[in-house]
Amino acid sequence: MDFDAVTKYSALHAKPPGLSSQYGTAGFRTKAENLNHTMFRMGLLAVLRSKQTKATIGVMVTASHNPEEDNGVKLIDPLGEMLAPSWEEHATCLANAEEPELQTVLSDICQKEAVDLQHNAFVVIGRDTRVSSKKLSQSVIDGVSALGGRYHDYGLVTTPQLHYMVCCQNTHGNYGTATVEGYYQKLSKAFMQLIKQAVSRKDGPMHLKIDCANGIGALKLKEMEHYLPECLRIHIDNDGSKGKLNHLCGADFVKVHQKPPVGLEMKTSERCCSFDGDADRIVYYYNDTTGRFHLLDGDKIATLISTFLKELLVKTGQTLTLAVIQTAYANGSSTRYLEEAMKVPVHCAKTGVKHLHHKAQGFDVGVYFEANGHGTVLFSKAAEEKIRQQAEHEKDNIKREAAKILENTIDLINQTVGDAISDMLVIEAILALKNFTVQQWDAMYTDLPNRQLKVKVADRRVIDTTDAERRAVKPPGLQEKIDALVKKVKWARAFVRPSGTEDVVRVYAEADTQENADKLAHEVSLAVYHLAGGAGEEPKPVV
Repeated sequence: MDFDAVTKYSALHAKPPGLSSQYGTAGFRTKAENLNHTMFRMGLLAVLRSKQTKATIGVMVTASHNPEEDNGVKLIDPLGEMLAPSWEEHATCLANAEEPELQTVLSDICQKEAVDLQHNAFVVIGRDTRVSSKKLSQSVIDGVSALGGRYHDYGLVTTPQLHYMVCCQNTHGNYGTATVEGYYQKLSKAFMQLIKQAVSRKDGPMHLKIDCANGIGALKLKEMEHYLPECLRIHIDNDGSKGKLNHLCGADFVKVHQKPPVGLEMKTSERCCSFDGDADRIVYYYNDTTGRFHLLDGDKIATLISTFLKELLVKTGQTLTLAVIQTAYANGSSTRYLEEAMKVPVHCAKTGVKHLHHKAQGFDVGVYFEANGHGTVLFSKAAEEKIRQQAEHEKDNIKREAAKILENTIDLINQTVGDAISDMLVIEAILALKNFTVQQWDAMYTDLPNRQLKVKVADRRVIDTTDAERRAVKPPGLQEKIDALVKKVKWARAFVRPSGTEDVVRVYAEADTQENADKLAHEVSLAVYHLAGGAGEEPKPVV
């Protein structure tokens, strides 16, 4: 390892003394001006990971749905998945090492992970549209260069596109062609094959308004538009020409505030959706004839997709395992509908896409979505092979046709990570094939009213949870108090969990009415405040 080159480059990306950060589910995220040294060091780490895995590694510069002044970075492992947990720890150590310790930390990582420094390294880099992203991605490139790694800078891409590129590079083209054009061609071809039947019976084109959060999604959708068939007319709003990234728009804003984004004009019953800033989340919504806003979030998306897949699997006669993976935030109505009406098994994982992704890998077909709209579908290699073989060789017309639809669905889904563009095309294809309006989709089940609150505490570590974060084991007495409060209310459920990034405890409650959900959330917040070291003023009732 050329430590002289590392030291020389590192001096240009010096770490402010005492500054510390942690690599979480979403990588590093903070104010852009504090990230120069972190980006450089993630370039170094990507080279070591590439040498260890003998594969291409990705580095994405983005802060997703965070405000424009923030930025962040995440590393992408060989099959397009998130960075392995042991390497998350190395990322945190490396980012926090003071300048004199840098060489020691790098040597320790090489020793612990048996990194052969003689191997070549190849890193691909992408960035979102933030003003700070270009300069910060250059810091990553400096890190890669300092350790003699080769790199390809894809420039402006969505986060899911970079995940796709990494997977393509490491599967030698089996997953697709590792270019943005290759991504567009793969998805648009699968989409057109899927909706062939639906188009022949439809009167006119499908229309969809898309709020792109003034982010990278707008840029990429405009590029992709001419690859899409005439039967899908997309209308892009919040395209970055005038609004600020993620400001009063985007999937996170719509989900949290339960209202349409600024900059998108909705007509009655018009189908609309929102991406987040880096285009890995999506939520749908519409206004009914009374002007009431309806949100179709990740739970609704998972239900639509899993129902569609279950019907096709039944038609093929294949005995493949199908399951939906949710988090504790999933609405109770969605869980009941899937288990009782659709007979689809539902499993709960800890919050964070990496936990859902891992759990979904345990099934032939694993559908996972967080309520915030971040998710995808995973098909095991064995399931994929069976489906493709049946699509080609099956003698029975009905079974063969169902297998073909499944095969095109596999090609349309970005299995590496949640992808707003891919998920949007899957949803549109399903609605067309089922001849569903957005209202019919929404009517599959009715969400239970719910409320999410935050309670400031002196130290979030006093809260410890079990059962996929649905029950608190610390502090003593808190779970018993929550249980007693829940018992008083019809269809009630509540849980608390510590934030991953700040000293707050997140509270979730649902019940038969909005009034009861609000009251329960407030009462649970008070219990957290009094039993878990609340800071500042006592929580006020929900207004």
